[in-house]
Amino acid sequence: MIETPCTGKLLVYAPDLVSCKRQLKFISDATRKMATLLKLNFEVVIFTEKFMPIYVYYKNGDDEPIPIYCSNNDGFSNDEVCASLRNMMFVLSFHPKHSTLRHIRKEIMRFS
Repeated sequence: MIETPCTGKLLVYAPDLVSCKRQLKFISDATRKMATLLKLNFEVVIFTEKFMPIYVYYKNGDDEPIPIYCSNNDGFSNDEVCASLRNMMFVLSFHPKHSTLRHIRKEIMRFS
């Protein structure tokens, strides 16, 4: 069987608020780590709008991005973000539309 390389991207959408900088660092570091492990592209998108949560999306090709993480602005940790990203990417790997993730399922489960 020929493995199809995953051409997806992890996107972090965040507000340009000083109060979110520490949280953005935790989330973007965890997302970058997962993107590197899974050989995905990674991008941080900063908005000038004053929304509070930070979102992480998985985007594959021209498909609509799929939300895989939303910060709750309460207590958070790097471990929590990593676990949430791992769980959502694992679930996506079973969807027929995201069959390229199926080939990297073992790498997804190693992420922590």
